[in-house]
Amino acid sequence: MAKGYGRWTVVNHMPSAIALSPQPSAMSRIGLIAGNGRFPFLVLDAARGAGHDVTVIALNDETFPALADAAARRPAAALHWISLGQLGACIKLLKEAGVTQAVMAGQVKHSKLFDIRPDMTLLGVLMRVRAKNTDALISAIADVLRDHGIELLNSTAFLAPLMAREGMLTARHPTPDERADLEFGYRVADAIAGLDIGQTIAVKSSAVVAVEAMEGTDRVIARAGELAGRGVVIVKVAKPNQDMRFDVPVVGVSTIDAMNAAAATVLSVDAGKTLMIDGEAIIRAADEAGICIVGRESAAKARNHEI
Repeated sequence: MAKGYGRWTVVNHMPSAIALSPQPSAMSRIGLIAGNGRFPFLVLDAARGAGHDVTVIALNDETFPALADAAARRPAAALHWISLGQLGACIKLLKEAGVTQAVMAGQVKHSKLFDIRPDMTLLGVLMRVRAKNTDALISAIADVLRDHGIELLNSTAFLAPLMAREGMLTARHPTPDERADLEFGYRVADAIAGLDIGQTIAVKSSAVVAVEAMEGTDRVIARAGELAGRGVVIVKVAKPNQDMRFDVPVVGVSTIDAMNAAAATVLSVDAGKTLMIDGEAIIRAADEAGICIVGRESAAKARNHEI
């Protein structure tokens, strides 16, 4: 049973499934556009486990090669390799497979945005978007997919049990100083995320130690440890209008390992909008390291508590 603790609720378990929208159609053909990391592996297994016929579009130099072996396991999923800029080929392959719904899972290195070799379909997208940031580009790609009869689903549509729950997720709670750093960090992190700069900051003694740009969370944590030493608080947030179809915040055991190496002591993630890719293993790793993990409640709930 949970109990109240300040603005947070104490919990010691991962969440049960929660409803997300849009939802995949029952027993449909699903396309999986796979970036790097383990996220695509989880989506592939979950979609097949739900009875869907999956077609995988893998990106050269991004998607882990082992995904081909995973796709070959029964029930086998067709897998096609394309280059990052081949949007037309991606659409053609999905349509030939009869796909009407697709999921983007896994990251593409942000620096690749400067080195895309677009086909004519993607070139048309690039000519229409003003900003070349991730949100603008992928949102425009989602529009093109929809124009071709392919709806882009929430990237976590098959992984609801792995979404972070609000409250204290670990045995250790933040100290008063750490709680003050969290409150300070939320204001700064939300502002930075709203500007589409990054989704992670490191704070110590109500001072910003490090800010994420294109380098990724683990490198921000390492830099913060080098700059400020023990006791850094890591705040990872969703964007104010987070599009759950892509670029969803993700943490894993590797995040805890990076924090442990940097002697960081607290991790905050946004409940319901952060994928805890290793599930309970993240909580166990944090407890073993004496790290506190907080699932921040939604802004709407926080406002209701203030009324």
